[in-house]
Amino acid sequence: MQVRHATNPTDFKSYSTDRIRQDFLIEELFQLDKINMVYTHYDRMVIGGCVPVNERLQLEADETWKTDAFLERREVGFVNIGGPAVITVDGDSYELQKLDALYVGKGAKQVELGSANASDPAKLYFTSALAHATLPTVKISIDKANPLNMGSLETSNERTIYQYIHADGVQSCQLMLGITLLKPGSIWNTMPPHLHDRRMEAYLYFNMEADTRVFHLMGEPDETRHIVVKNEQGVLSPPWSIHSGAGTASYSFIWAMAGENYTFKDMDAVQMNTLK
Repeated sequence: MQVRHATNPTDFKSYSTDRIRQDFLIEELFQLDKINMVYTHYDRMVIGGCVPVNERLQLEADETWKTDAFLERREVGFVNIGGPAVITVDGDSYELQKLDALYVGKGAKQVELGSANASDPAKLYFTSALAHATLPTVKISIDKANPLNMGSLETSNERTIYQYIHADGVQSCQLMLGITLLKPGSIWNTMPPHLHDRRMEAYLYFNMEADTRVFHLMGEPDETRHIVVKNEQGVLSPPWSIHSGAGTASYSFIWAMAGENYTFKDMDAVQMNTLK
């Protein structure tokens, strides 16, 4: 378990490239038969990933939390970006194809992560937030997610945002989660950018070729910085930061939010003429 502490925008202005990557980039999530996790003090979100091949992996609490079970005071959302997955929650099994998701509510005692076929292993990404109530476990396939078609090819940002866990879909206490798929020829996401100081956000970039890179933009609108991101790497976005990006080719990303409110459209638009 890695622990990432929060920072403030004034100190962030002096960060070097290495310091920015150290604090905000998650470089290694998906390893065979191992669950990797990052605990961030931004709204105490946990980001994790695994590739179960030879065994079923148990989602267990870390010593950091001083709890008996992972979901004792938490909820979690899984997305499968690999081969068919099997997630077992307190004895009930759920099969997830690629881009299927699963919400598991507070109070579940045992969560087991596995692959349906070791020769085509699952690749499970998850985000977890603190929870105050128990809500039912729900599987969400991409055809059941709420699609929002955004942008255009003329502005290089034609994309579809699929909302999985949100106020008008699968319910949670505070976790919101979805996937954005860019169309071929489009490279920009979330531009013009926005802020939402009430919530932090985490991105996982995927569906990228080996030599494709995304230049993820962050920082205050008048003090922007960037992180160069490879396939299947994550980025933590503080509440005070923009979160946008441009790729050398098209890509996809999973977004997840947690924080003060539960309103997807609560965004403070940033005018283009204020960006520096």
